[in-house]
Amino acid sequence: MPELPEVEALKDFLAGHLVGRRIVRVLPVAVSVLKTYDPPVSALEGREVTAVRRFGKFLDIGTDGPHLVTHLARAGWLHWKDTLPDGPPRPGKGPLALRVALETGEGFDLTEAGTQKRLAVYVVEDPEQIPGVARLGPDPLAGDFDEERFAALLHGERRRLKGALRDQSLIAGVGNAYSDEILHAARMSPFKIASSLTPEETRRLYEALRGTLAETVERSHGLAAGRLKSEKKSGLRVHGRTGEPCPVCGDTIREVSFSDSSLQYCPTCQTGGKPLADRRMSRLLK
Repeated sequence: MPELPEVEALKDFLAGHLVGRRIVRVLPVAVSVLKTYDPPVSALEGREVTAVRRFGKFLDIGTDGPHLVTHLARAGWLHWKDTLPDGPPRPGKGPLALRVALETGEGFDLTEAGTQKRLAVYVVEDPEQIPGVARLGPDPLAGDFDEERFAALLHGERRRLKGALRDQSLIAGVGNAYSDEILHAARMSPFKIASSLTPEETRRLYEALRGTLAETVERSHGLAAGRLKSEKKSGLRVHGRTGEPCPVCGDTIREVSFSDSSLQYCPTCQTGGKPLADRRMSRLLK
């Protein structure tokens, strides 16, 4: 799933390729991708792109009219095309969901792999009209997101750290992969209760949060859209690396599985050397 660093990199890439150019055609291929109908997608045609912004994991393409906002969900992606194929795309069972064409002949495709179609596209006058955007918590890379504000968010938070970090209404942009990376960098168990952190632990988690995201954004800066996925995977230390040695201590990276996702962690670095029981097999983690 694209998270804050990948969407931030896409934002920067698209800002350099879209701003000042005119949209001539927006072609929905999968009807399910459209989550709004007024204004229609045709309202974007003939409009000049004025800005590209990010709201958490949402990507906002602003024009001198409506905004085109997308959430790539778990399996969506954006593919830039220096030259779009001739003729309209054919609806079918392929991954193509929506195509945007510019007056220059360039453009991009939004695609979604798999059968769970969660990719979302909105055409709105204001991104705040989208419920998912309106409920977002603060951006962890914003200049005013300091340690004091972070501590206030965790105060009284009875959820485990893993769940708290992934809650978009608490902190915007962090998902399954980077929550694993942040907790590994902070040397904390994913099941530690957020409100139980000491001031020193809060500081450590704050620094890991900001540092992990900032480092990944910097590493992705300037990359073409097509290279961001491989860059993300190569930079991950624990997420998706079950059975591999921890790059810090050499212990074996372990996994806890859930109904629709999993987390990875290092026992030595994060849980005092004790492996966590798999949630599917232990009522202790319910």
